[in-house]
Amino acid sequence: MAKVLKIRDLTLRDGQQSLFATRMKQENIDVLLPLYRDAKFYIMEVWGGAVPDSVMRYLGESPWDRLRACSKAMKGISLLSALSRGRNLFGYVPYPDYVLEGFYKEAIKNGLNVMRIFDALNDIDNIKESIRLINGLGGIADAAVCYTVDPKDEAPAPAPKKKGFFSRLFGGKEEEPAAPEKIFTDEYFVEKAKEMERLGAKMITLKDMAGLVNPSRIFTLMPKLKQALSVPVDFHTHCTPGYGLASVLTAIIKGVDIVDTNIWWFAGGSAAPSIELIWIFCQKLGIEVDVNMEAVAKIRQELKAARQALADFDLNKEKWPNDFDEFYAKMPREIDAEFDRAIKAASANNEAELLDACHKIEAYFGFPKPNELVKNAEVPGGMYSNMVANLRALKAEDVLDEAMALIPKVRRDAGLVPLVTPTSQIVGSQAVAVALDRRKGVADYTNKNNQFISLVKGEYGHTPVAVDPAFREKITGSPIEKPYDVSSYKAPANPELPEFGGVKLAQNDEEFLLLELLPAVATGFLKNRRKAEFEAGKAAAPAPAPKAEAPKAEEVVETETFSGPVFKAPMGGTVMELKVKPGDTVKPGDIVMVYEAMKMENDLACDMGGVVKRVLVGEGDVMGTDQPLIEFVGAGEAAPAPKPAPKAEAPKPAPAPEAPKADDAPAGPVLKAPMGGTVMEICVAPGDKINSGDKVMVYEAMKMENDLNSDMSGTVKRILVGVGDVIGTDQPLIEFE
Repeated sequence: MAKVLKIRDLTLRDGQQSLFATRMKQENIDVLLPLYRDAKFYIMEVWGGAVPDSVMRYLGESPWDRLRACSKAMKGISLLSALSRGRNLFGYVPYPDYVLEGFYKEAIKNGLNVMRIFDALNDIDNIKESIRLINGLGGIADAAVCYTVDPKDEAPAPAPKKKGFFSRLFGGKEEEPAAPEKIFTDEYFVEKAKEMERLGAKMITLKDMAGLVNPSRIFTLMPKLKQALSVPVDFHTHCTPGYGLASVLTAIIKGVDIVDTNIWWFAGGSAAPSIELIWIFCQKLGIEVDVNMEAVAKIRQELKAARQALADFDLNKEKWPNDFDEFYAKMPREIDAEFDRAIKAASANNEAELLDACHKIEAYFGFPKPNELVKNAEVPGGMYSNMVANLRALKAEDVLDEAMALIPKVRRDAGLVPLVTPTSQIVGSQAVAVALDRRKGVADYTNKNNQFISLVKGEYGHTPVAVDPAFREKITGSPIEKPYDVSSYKAPANPELPEFGGVKLAQNDEEFLLLELLPAVATGFLKNRRKAEFEAGKAAAPAPAPKAEAPKAEEVVETETFSGPVFKAPMGGTVMELKVKPGDTVKPGDIVMVYEAMKMENDLACDMGGVVKRVLVGEGDVMGTDQPLIEFVGAGEAAPAPKPAPKAEAPKPAPAPEAPKADDAPAGPVLKAPMGGTVMEICVAPGDKINSGDKVMVYEAMKMENDLNSDMSGTVKRILVGVGDVIGTDQPLIEFE
């Protein structure tokens, strides 16, 4: 009897999130669902991840309606799954058990079958309550072990010491420096998986968010997982660094039960491998893929139109894969032979030959090439691109190489945390701070961001390796690990809305759960719903929430010339929020927009100043590297009349005191900025007496909050910056008497 391989289809959740910023509308999904009924996937991932946030924020749709629609259409044919972060659900603040229970109960009631649970630290304590609750409520708990790698050495290992006189005399051997202990061994992942099964997990996923699992690692790890576990094993990976297809093939050969795939037009690149290529391999291996591939072909045809509808969010819209049906039908003999070569190499654990064969297959079918940067750095692609963008905004790109070299040290010091959101951002930001400390000749961790302090303190959970108590005391002021106090959680307010007849913002349990999980986004979404209901009248059926119109970008012809200076995009991405409008005055360093690149949000600081003449993109637009974004008023031109802001403006920061003029330079000692950023809070005033080590202000750098402690004592004479000011490295901040 042929072995049967089960498939979890990611197309409608992780696939569109990885490639198209989670912008599929319900109307596009509704067309596909009848075809999915015929395909009969074992599991369909349709919810969780970025879906609840994105469908409210960008599409004006209810996440609960999406889950119900999928459940109603599938009628129990495929299990429906979602992704959550255990105790953190869709955020990073641990929720009390009653919030977890309420959320899981509502999700299962609305048709969810499988909840895939993971924790960024692989801390079992952060997922065990979710496993218990999901099983108790009638769902299927799928516990995910997050894959990561041991950090590369911070510097090359020192050469062995020469033997001393007595060693040479008596023939003794001097000990060479010991290599760092390997933590993320096969046994580490196996033990985590066994513990999850003991807690009640009904399946275990090896979850490789960054695509760093290479085929040779799967060759040894997958058999150990299968031998140690009695529940099914699922393998989830991405193709970003070029391992995805080869590693999935190896996992199949080594006995995996379920693999995660996408359908053709939503596969490859930063997403998971395509089911079509997996199917070809399985045909040759004599393994039955437990899916109706004729139905998959029909979905594939509809997905082509769905991808065309997502063109504004498609960073690869100029380079689609080749049409599978056409290129499979005319596949030359030498490409067919590459499938056989790949199988032979995978079976023999010949990684170099396996990768070469798979990359030739992917090239023939038109999938993106491997991202060598991610592969060599062994950090998630989003982490690297986010560091580049933030350092560029701070005008500190020259520190990138030093910061990258320090990531292994910061990881080790913080307990060897996996590099996944949010720890990747925390570690990356702190590595930059340490690099700047070293340039100034001060001690490492003189400057530290508040999230790093929370991580070392223990508020995110137990790290894979215990943090040195002396280091914890240095960073947090106490050597004692202190977990996040769940009792400090405060449920959000549910105010009445007098402008809409005095109704409550959240009308039922499911809406209030949205407020608890995503308060800022849900507030705007629910206000739109209440407004629509109010305007329709109480007698009429509630109207669907109107989609918030994104600001229209002014049409720009590619060959257009500009009369004034133009600010261009430092890298490609999707515009999430515009911070300026025509008529606004911008200073160098001001944040002008927020954009998403490789699933990470980035603040974009302008590298020039002036009065805004035109904003050339709109919210939701996909921008390319070096694309014109903002045109400024040129010399001799009149400034445009200010237009109303597209959204309610945030409260204005307190005005900054005037900077000292050239002839009014500070006469006394001056405290300077350790790195660039934005002043968030000033904690002292003129006349205050300050001791060395006292906190004097809070500033934001690389999306992290940082306390700035004085490195001198004295009486404050003048504060040279104000709240909201963008500061540069070494800029004078406080003058002392």
